[in-house]
Amino acid sequence: MAQLTILALLCVSLAALSLSPSPVTAARFACNATAPRASTCQALISYAPPNSTASMTLAGVRALFQLRSHRALLASNNLPLSTPPTAPAPTPLRIRLPCLCSGGAGATFQRPTYRVRAGDTLDAVARSVFAGLVTYRDIAAANNVSDPSKVAVGQELRIPLPCSCDPVDGVPVVHYTYVVPAGSSVAGIAQEYGATEAAILALNRMPDAKSLLAGQVLDVPLRGCSSAISNTAIDRNLIVPNSSYIFTANNCIVCGCSSTTWQLDCQATTGIGPSFCPVAKCGDAFLGNITTSTAPACETTMCSYAGYTNSTSFAIHANLTTTSVCNAAGVSPAAQPSHSSASGLASTARWRWSELIACLHVLLSLCLWVSAP
Repeated sequence: MAQLTILALLCVSLAALSLSPSPVTAARFACNATAPRASTCQALISYAPPNSTASMTLAGVRALFQLRSHRALLASNNLPLSTPPTAPAPTPLRIRLPCLCSGGAGATFQRPTYRVRAGDTLDAVARSVFAGLVTYRDIAAANNVSDPSKVAVGQELRIPLPCSCDPVDGVPVVHYTYVVPAGSSVAGIAQEYGATEAAILALNRMPDAKSLLAGQVLDVPLRGCSSAISNTAIDRNLIVPNSSYIFTANNCIVCGCSSTTWQLDCQATTGIGPSFCPVAKCGDAFLGNITTSTAPACETTMCSYAGYTNSTSFAIHANLTTTSVCNAAGVSPAAQPSHSSASGLASTARWRWSELIACLHVLLSLCLWVSAP
């Protein structure tokens, strides 16, 4: 009977293990860009506050990632500018951070950092503070910590979150660092974020869609809107994905990504006077003005943002661009909500449940055998 008890405890332990989230493995996003303009970029990080910080506010998230402005956090998540810092943080929240390519891989630099508190371990910092976006091994390597179990209270750690700046199929994208929720599928993630299954599998070096794991850190490419920004402009590398907006030109211009034309839609930021922000015009037309031709009636001309310069004086540029909407090619970008709704069951989840059922079946059979006369 004692043997049966031990076996039962073993089975229960296996069941608990099979139902617990998979340990997050280290993610290295390929980042082979080496040109001065291409080796750095702005990437997006998906952050879901752990259960212990589920009530975290936008101000708390901003402080954790050392974001420079509340407005930038709102822009990355397509939230109204009237949203106060005390508002609860949506789950997950998109964090825009600088990314640096080095040695064939990309990682965030400058931010975030973390100051060690009493009782902290590197594993706790990785899992409980930064929600599995990074592993304790990554933190130890980035900070030359030889013994991950020994960190000093007050020590400042650099947190190297995985990211990338590489184009995908020759097209610039915004790379989105995404922690896979339980019950997700590659097809569901691709549909939600306007990517393709093939691109996600290739970027993450996955053999097939069945190898997706809950808790896995994925590189998801987000398509950005086309723009008329000049190659000589300071913000020439500006890429804005759908369901977000961004401030540029010293906050004088706000640009969003159109969900129907894939064209960058930029306007002068309200509330900033002309004494600081130069007026952007195309002749008599102000930035963002649109006119529709009469022949053919489907052509529109827009005064489009063309970037800003500051070589001799601060200047905001604009150009007239013409777009035909008669036979628009392609499809509208899929909406990218602030939280994941990827559907489908991961193969790993199905395997764990089948393992639990098999284990219980063996246990029941042994119970019947022992109780038999």
